[in-house]
Amino acid sequence: MASRVVVQQQTRGGEAAPVPVKTKNMAADAKNRRALGDIGNVATVRGIDPKKITRPVTRSFGAQLLANAQAAQVAAAGNKKVTAVADGRVAAKPAPAAKQAPGLKPKALPVPPNPAQKKAIAKPKVQAVVEIIPDNVEEKAKKVKPPVPAKKEGSSSRRKTKTVQTLTSLLSARSKTACGMNDKKKEIIDVDAGDIQNELAVVEYIEDIYKFYKLVENESRAHDYIDSQPEINEKMRAILIDWLIEVHHKFELTMETLYLTINIVDRYLASKLTQRKELQLVGVGAMLMASKYEEIWAPEVNDLVCISDRAYSHQQILIMEKRILEQLEWNLTVPTPFMFLVRFIKASSSSSSGPVPDKDMENMSYFLAEMGMVNYTGVIHCPSMIAASAVFVARCTLGKKPYWNETLKLHTGYSSELQLMDCAKLLVKFHSMAAENKLKSCFKKYSSTNKGVVALIPPAKFLLG
Repeated sequence: MASRVVVQQQTRGGEAAPVPVKTKNMAADAKNRRALGDIGNVATVRGIDPKKITRPVTRSFGAQLLANAQAAQVAAAGNKKVTAVADGRVAAKPAPAAKQAPGLKPKALPVPPNPAQKKAIAKPKVQAVVEIIPDNVEEKAKKVKPPVPAKKEGSSSRRKTKTVQTLTSLLSARSKTACGMNDKKKEIIDVDAGDIQNELAVVEYIEDIYKFYKLVENESRAHDYIDSQPEINEKMRAILIDWLIEVHHKFELTMETLYLTINIVDRYLASKLTQRKELQLVGVGAMLMASKYEEIWAPEVNDLVCISDRAYSHQQILIMEKRILEQLEWNLTVPTPFMFLVRFIKASSSSSSGPVPDKDMENMSYFLAEMGMVNYTGVIHCPSMIAASAVFVARCTLGKKPYWNETLKLHTGYSSELQLMDCAKLLVKFHSMAAENKLKSCFKKYSSTNKGVVALIPPAKFLLG
């Protein structure tokens, strides 16, 4: 026959096991089949060794073996718990008496189990139990709430962590207090706190701006040039600067114009040989350029011709202006002492409640800075040094203690009074000789009531000792 029909058999437990309806016998299978010893293909297909079967294999017994093997496969596929028999057969739970084939005994096969086989049987059960336990434990863990002591332990551990951090910060604070660091932090004042709403104060960029000024101040500073000028000496330069201060005061120009004028004069003389007769012309041309750069209404050329007693013509002033611009390569945006003075005076006059206007402090600082620019020996110092020293000497002169506080150290970049002492001593000497000096433009300017008569205040000579 080409195929045979296998009827669904009933197991010992009374449950029916599904069997394939049709099975095609291929040519290869036909060659390997046995006559009657392999009826139902149980031995070869299902791995049952016919030698282990202790009873004759009849047609009904072979069908029962086949049904038992198929039931075992279904149970394994459905993850059902199956009990294995020692000889490889699969047995279901015991059930009421079922129909038995004629000639079959109702009891199981009389094969005594070995101890080794019992161990083999126990292994799958142990594995099954191990697989089931984690699921049950997880379900129980979800249902059961964590005990209260566990919460207390967790909270106490957090409290311990916080306590450790607090103790660390407390020890750090005590160490800083012992070193005086906390006092220094309290003394540092935010000088820009009152200008947050002022867009012109550019509070967001002011620190970066002054860091840049500090970086480039030496690039635009004139070096020691007086020995390279054969016809010009320190006294001639001092006369020119003193005259420019008087002209500046007469025209009522801004402070930026005066400091930029002196910077242009020194930079030009440091790079170009100049005759004595052209020295005043250099000063007039420098003031014209600085006025055009800083002022809203700059003086006219004719005004400068008149103020110089017509020593130079209109054309000569314009030619000198072009010559200076070419020599300086049109670089007029440079940090002058005035830029640093504005910042340092603000830092000196600030308090915890905000900036406190102090005209005496401001006028004294400007007076000392201008005296330092009149004298050539002040040129060797950079603009920030002149400005910081002027503020330091002004505080010493006016008796403002401490003379150099933490706020000034932060904003000036000079952390010690010793760094300023050389320049400060020069400014004190200039102040001491101002009343007796023949060049009195600066002294007269700051002896007026408009400037607080600061030039007449006794100098801080204790700095000289």
